[in-house]
Amino acid sequence: MNAMLRRRLEMAVRVRDFLQAHQAEGIQGAEAVALARLEELLARAEVLAAQQRAGVVAKRGSTEQRAAVRRALQSQLLKYLSAVGRVAARHNTELGAHFKLPATRATNQAFLTLARGMLAKATEQKDLLASRGMSEKLLDDLAAAVTQFEQTLEATRAARREHVGASADLESVVSEISQQVRLLDGLVRYRFGDNVELMGAWASARNVEGPVRSKAEPPAVIKPAA
Repeated sequence: MNAMLRRRLEMAVRVRDFLQAHQAEGIQGAEAVALARLEELLARAEVLAAQQRAGVVAKRGSTEQRAAVRRALQSQLLKYLSAVGRVAARHNTELGAHFKLPATRATNQAFLTLARGMLAKATEQKDLLASRGMSEKLLDDLAAAVTQFEQTLEATRAARREHVGASADLESVVSEISQQVRLLDGLVRYRFGDNVELMGAWASARNVEGPVRSKAEPPAVIKPAA
């Protein structure tokens, strides 16, 4: 959540708390209806903010997991397969082009495409590669890692969709909250505009930057004794 949305929500919470605290002073009727609507919107904003945070956390988690899987593929599984492929290419030069390691800076999609291609070719040439020193478990381990890598990509896409969707909905709800606060501001000013103390507290609650605080008085100057 960006800082402006957060400040607007914090302001709306202060407005709600102010109105709830002053219901005994006559905040009822139209104000009570408007307050109930504000409470509904704040509850909806809280749900969306949680979804937004969940999307961010899920995206971060899938990104970290993908980085770990990619390191294992690049430095262990694919590297081993590439080495076996180079040995096999001494007797079948066409194989050499199929077992080149992906570039370390390749995009995730390009990396996945190359890893799939190496796995497919290794499966096709399984017997030959096994005779050149490939472990029987390598293809199973490689297939599992490639699948895991694909899953992290989908998890990132899903997390991004959740985050983006929740963010858009949250902006819409916060916009409606701002409208509701403006309505409440008109009602409060209409009903309590002559109450200077109450209106001062109301202005403080409605301040988007935070509650208004009076400036601290300067410390008293103590004159030295004559």
